[in-house]
Amino acid sequence: MQASTLMALILFLAISAFLVARKRSKELAVAQGGLKSFHSRPSYYGSFAAILAAVPALILFLIWNAVEPSLVQSLVLAQLPEAHQSSTGNTNLLFSQIVNIAKGILQSEDPALLDAAAHYTQLNHTGNLIKAVALVSLSLAGCAAGWKFIRPRFKAQHYVEFVLQGFLLACSTLAILTSLGIVLSVLFEALRFFQMVPITDFIFGIEWSPQIALRSDQQGASGAFGAVPLFTGTLMISFIAMLVAAPVGLMSAIYLSEYSSPRVRNVVKPVLEILAGVPTVVYGVFAALTVAPLIRDFAHAIGFDSASAESALAAGLVMGVMIIPFVSSLSDDVITAVPQSLRDGSLGLVQQNQKPSLMSFFQRRCRVLSVAYYWQFRAQLAKP
Repeated sequence: MQASTLMALILFLAISAFLVARKRSKELAVAQGGLKSFHSRPSYYGSFAAILAAVPALILFLIWNAVEPSLVQSLVLAQLPEAHQSSTGNTNLLFSQIVNIAKGILQSEDPALLDAAAHYTQLNHTGNLIKAVALVSLSLAGCAAGWKFIRPRFKAQHYVEFVLQGFLLACSTLAILTSLGIVLSVLFEALRFFQMVPITDFIFGIEWSPQIALRSDQQGASGAFGAVPLFTGTLMISFIAMLVAAPVGLMSAIYLSEYSSPRVRNVVKPVLEILAGVPTVVYGVFAALTVAPLIRDFAHAIGFDSASAESALAAGLVMGVMIIPFVSSLSDDVITAVPQSLRDGSLGLVQQNQKPSLMSFFQRRCRVLSVAYYWQFRAQLAKP
């Protein structure tokens, strides 16, 4: 039986246990005078039965899948003669060959390998049968235990919440361990890298050409790992992106917060939030397939024959378009966070002793916002 079929069967048994236990608890509660006679609500009894039906079977499934491959490999290789194991040298490679023979991918006339492939097929069939019977039996036992625990004084709510808290704690721990593993893996690889390349050459080097040979007989055994081109390229692309995103995003935020009607704001604001959720790889593919060739062809048309599709201009333009929603949304939140009292006071300070005809409405509005931001910043610093 396939793993997906087993998981679907366990899920079906868990849902069935939930429905049956909830119905049973309701019937018992009605028979004993109402839900007040039970410690927990019927949904908690159903959830407790579903947990007993699913969690132990799932734990057994994970343990079985973790142990089974190495156990099957050891049993199959133990049947082979010593000559085969010593001639190959690599037991994993030999076992992969046996697996491919059992699946019909490879052909072999060696009787020992054919017997090992038949033994592997038999072990897999027997193991899958035992696993299916064990998982279904354990799930059914959990259903029966959940049915047995339906009693008025049984604290099903406490146990269900305890299991949920443990699950949430495990998820948070997994997230922390994953982040720690990423940091440690990057740190160890960086230490290995700086053992081969001096850190001064990396920081102050002006050439980046990481061409290292995988074998000693290949060309290009030494490479250049200067990070200055990487830093300058990143700064250049960031500068081009900000030239695109800062004016457009800031002007969009000012329009949405100061001039647009509520109807327009309720439409445009969610659209910007949706654009902010587009994956960066989509923008990268769009830049590589559409924007970069377009810029190259335009540069060739106006006489720049040395223009390439891998230019910083294409990357900067697409990155600027990508961060427009972030700049606009952040600026809009900052502008709308200014209290109206500060706006009115700032407007009075700006217009004092000045003729309205000397300044356009847009310029007055920008100065009002600037003064309002200043006083809001002062108010935040004055808070204890």
